Amino acid sequence: MLLDTASLYFRAYFGVPDSVRAPDGTPVNAVRGLLDFIDRLVKDHRPTHLVACMDADWRPKWRVELIPTYKAHRVTEEHTGAPDAEEVPDTLAPQVPVIESVLDAIGIARVGVADYEADDVIGTFTAQAAGPVDIVTGDRDLYQLVDDKRGVRVLYPLKGVGTLQVTDEAVLREKYGVDGRGYADLALLRGDPSDGLPGVPGIGEKTAAKLLAEFGDLAGIMAAVDDPKARLTPSQRRRLTEARPYVAVAPQVVRVAGDVPLPDVDTALPGAPRDPAGLDELAARWGLGGSLQRLLTTLSA
Repeated sequence: MLLDTASLYFRAYFGVPDSVRAPDGTPVNAVRGLLDFIDRLVKDHRPTHLVACMDADWRPKWRVELIPTYKAHRVTEEHTGAPDAEEVPDTLAPQVPVIESVLDAIGIARVGVADYEADDVIGTFTAQAAGPVDIVTGDRDLYQLVDDKRGVRVLYPLKGVGTLQVTDEAVLREKYGVDGRGYADLALLRGDPSDGLPGVPGIGEKTAAKLLAEFGDLAGIMAAVDDPKARLTPSQRRRLTEARPYVAVAPQVVRVAGDVPLPDVDTALPGAPRDPAGLDELAARWGLGGSLQRLLTTLSA
């Protein structure tokens, strides 16, 4: 089980009241909410291995060099030689180091790799996995990894993590008309304002799905642009021709990496805390209470 950790703690932050606080009055709603999420996921799905995948760089420079608008609207401060600062609620940002410390003390593998997003870490773990994989995320970008043959599913939270959309290829075909491999091409063509991806003007989701059904993949669509006999409308042909510079670079931005240099970590689900004394100190300082105890009980079972 691979957790898109930031996606989940953002959901926890907005889903749990900020009246949930540490003894010193500091909000810990994202911390406790995430612990509750993990507890529920382990109870319901019983993974043998669990990795909390992190954004070491939420806006990698190599993606920005290809498409400068990539996530640009979320930048609060640009940095040279370090990740740009992302717009994060004032009371969430201080909770992220606490989340990291608590996960480490519990012994849940936590992996982020310099110059890569959590999506890329997830993509690489998925590529290397020998058995089934469940990816837990509120980000539809990761639908591109869904693969029935390899047992790769996306568990997409609809309400907390108690109600999850189990996303397999049948769900993707019903909702979008594509399979996992086709989802990245669909997203590339239609664009994604939330990530600053312009897409191909005039090619929306339905048109993109029809083109992929007709020509197979992005390469097939672009080959059809050069084929006067191909069944494209004049406006589609013109728009795709004009979008060639974008289409040439967008796949590297939209598709998650599958070759991230992952560290050697023990991903097995821990049965007991790795650092009991440190975890006790964190629990007392931040008032983690029942959220932590429930997760530890579930892990020990």
